[in-house]
Parts: sequence; structure tokens; C-alpha cells
Amino acid sequence: MNLYEAILLLNNRQECENFLKDLCTPKELKDFNDRWEIAKLLDEGQLSYREIAEQTQASLTTITRVARFLKDEPYRGYRTLLDRMKQND
Repeated sequence: MNLYEAILLLNNRQECENFLKDLCTPKELKDFNDRWEIAKLLDEGQLSYREIAEQTQASLTTITRVARFLKDEPYRGYRTLLDRMKQND
């Protein structure tokens, strides 16, 4: 079983949080959370990259990278979850 399949076996938020805390360093978790926040802000479309940088303390390089993955890359991971969140509202 690979990591992706293992993640799919998690049953709830607490299990996910515990697993990620075991798997990742605090810095890695912060980086993941920052990227996710950036993706949500970019998807809302209300703020410029500089405003997002000010709000999140992320670099413009990180914001640009998230934007590229959100819009141009074929994986569509950010898009999939953002769309699902909208459906659940």
C-alpha cells in the first residue's frame, strides 16, 4: 500500500491531523496550510498577489506557484477540493 492509499483510509479530521503531524515537520505542515490558504484566496479572486502576500506572509514566488498549479497544471488537486467545498456550502 502506498502513501496515497493509506491517506484514503483515514476516517476523520482528527485521524488526518494525527497522521500528518507524525508524517510532517511543523514547518512542512505550515507550508501546506499556507499554500491551501493561498489557493482559496486566489480562487476567490478578490485580492492581488501582493495583497495575498501581505495577508499570508507568503512569498510572491509561492503565490505564483500555487496560481500556476491552480490554473495551468493538469493535476487539478486544488481545483478538485475547491469545487467540492463549494458544493458542500
